[in-house]
Amino acid sequence: MAFQVCINVLIAFMWMFLGESYTISGFVTGYIVGIVLLFLLRRFLKGPFYLRRVYKILVLALIFIKELLLSNLEITKLVYARRLDINPGIFTLETELESDWEITLLASLITLTPGTVTIAVSPNKKELYIHAMDIVDMKEAVHSIKDSFEKHIMEVTR
Repeated sequence: MAFQVCINVLIAFMWMFLGESYTISGFVTGYIVGIVLLFLLRRFLKGPFYLRRVYKILVLALIFIKELLLSNLEITKLVYARRLDINPGIFTLETELESDWEITLLASLITLTPGTVTIAVSPNKKELYIHAMDIVDMKEAVHSIKDSFEKHIMEVTR
């Protein structure tokens, strides 16, 4: 992926210098030309086309923003409720993630989402211990984290 990005930036600079337009629009035009060239020549390059991973990173960011907004609404409802009726709890999330970077990203996304905090990671790095401010069904909480964050982190990193 890094090789393809470097080639694409090099093509963008060449386009900008050959056209003698040292502007942002000249660079962007060259970058788009580079994307098209790399896409056409992708069978000669190792690995998948790098914009596929960029797209998956954007999808993960959008999912995080969606979860962030939804959890903010839920926490706001709990805070402004007349009677505080919450069920705090700690649950275990068994993860399929392998690298430290993936586990750290998952723990950070969980902690940044209001109402949940990653407390610890097991020594074998296969379980995360998570505290939730209001948890009705632990299996549903585990399922929602695995379907949203964990699945998309694996798509980005693998």
